[in-house]
Amino acid sequence: HKIKFMLFDMSIVYGFFWTVLYLKWMFFPQILNITIKKKNLTLRHQAVTLTQDEILTALSHTDLEQMWQRDLRPLLVTRYPGSPGSQAVQEHIKATLGSLGAGWEVTEDRFISQTPYGPLPFTNLIATLNPAANRRLVLACHYDSKYYPPQWHGREFQGATDSAVPCAMMLEIARALDEELEAQKSSSPNLTLQLIFFDGEEALFQWTSTDSLYGSRHLAQKMESTPHPTGATDTNQLDGMDLLVLLDLIGAPSPYFGNQFPRTTIWLSRLQSIEKRLHSMNQLVDHPNSVQYFWPNRPVGHIQDDHIPFLNRGVRILHLIPSPFPSVWHTFDDNEQNLDRSTIQNLNKILQVFVLEYLNARPAVPSDAP
Repeated sequence: HKIKFMLFDMSIVYGFFWTVLYLKWMFFPQILNITIKKKNLTLRHQAVTLTQDEILTALSHTDLEQMWQRDLRPLLVTRYPGSPGSQAVQEHIKATLGSLGAGWEVTEDRFISQTPYGPLPFTNLIATLNPAANRRLVLACHYDSKYYPPQWHGREFQGATDSAVPCAMMLEIARALDEELEAQKSSSPNLTLQLIFFDGEEALFQWTSTDSLYGSRHLAQKMESTPHPTGATDTNQLDGMDLLVLLDLIGAPSPYFGNQFPRTTIWLSRLQSIEKRLHSMNQLVDHPNSVQYFWPNRPVGHIQDDHIPFLNRGVRILHLIPSPFPSVWHTFDDNEQNLDRSTIQNLNKILQVFVLEYLNARPAVPSDAP
């Protein structure tokens, strides 16, 4: 299993942390300005807050039904590493991003790794809006599905929440915000969006340090050894990551996203703020309470996932994975029929606003808007 919760009592540590954080919120509102020091790089970032008209303009471009047909269903296939389904999903992701006007650069990280079933090919896909930008907001998911030998079950495992839906949501972000991202590319040349689609997150036989996270382990090591910006001698591609937002196990009803990492509480709090704002604007469906998804003041245990190789190298992580896991996790019921459309639609909207606000990308509101 990839879930490995911390088993000791952290109540004292968490109590102290939340007390300090509360005092900061009360007396130091400038905490919303975050200073990140990485080697010789010092940056100060402040996200904008979109107006209601700007939010409505941005959300007018997203369409759940089109996402479902264009992006989700092509992903609902058996896609373990090296399979024909894996290759088809790779081609779909590349073709989708290549068709957009913003001009994504898509690169492949191909490698062979030893597995319990012998050497297998793996391919990570990395899409960068503006490769020349020094800083990146990174959204990531894994596109592989868990491998079940045919003699065990003889059924196709779709892995809808794990993680076809997160992949489709990332493609929908790129498509729905195409105009805004194209404009942001020139208006903020030092900050960009990067999408990473990991291969080989799932264990092929049994979860261990070597039979899991194949793609993320390889890519984190590769990025750590790749100079960034080009020609740099003491900074690498990981230093260019402001924040890595990892999406996993999304698509079941009533997800609960708690706080795994105090150092990125500011961004989980912003997601909660966006959820509240969209609720007040009646933009969320089947959403009776102002807060249902994001809980920055409620700690949850750490979970083994694709963020770990990056976390271990100092990258800031926002891990959006429900706690507890969906009841269909690693069963053949993790399929299209058990997905909750309202939840997916709501999270699409919240994440799209989050991306725009982080990138300081304000949509152009039509002059005839009410």
